[in-house]
Amino acid sequence: MNECIFCRIARAEVPSSVVYENDKVIAFDDVAPQAPVHVLIIPREHYEHLGWDVPDDVLAALLGAAHRVAEIKGIADAGYRVIINTGVDGGQVVKHLHVHVVGGARMAHGMVRLAEGS
Repeated sequence: MNECIFCRIARAEVPSSVVYENDKVIAFDDVAPQAPVHVLIIPREHYEHLGWDVPDDVLAALLGAAHRVAEIKGIADAGYRVIINTGVDGGQVVKHLHVHVVGGARMAHGMVRLAEGS
């Protein structure tokens, strides 16, 4: 049994503001949002990142949930960004695969801001 924070959220051991869930994924509001809407979608099973041989049905459930979350949050028509950070250089903080759905305001052009000294 994995004890990462996202595994504990998936098992309902840690409270979260659930936005959407099905048998493969659970989506909840980010506790440190970087936009007016910032939702995380995680697989219920633990996969550290995209390189962990994640089954196709889990990947489909993650990405399929992204648009559903956008609809629920009322940002589907205006637009939103879907982000998956992988590994240290990719900016992944929690080592449990997760998808960010970010929106509710116009995004600046460009998706990459490198750390200073890179």
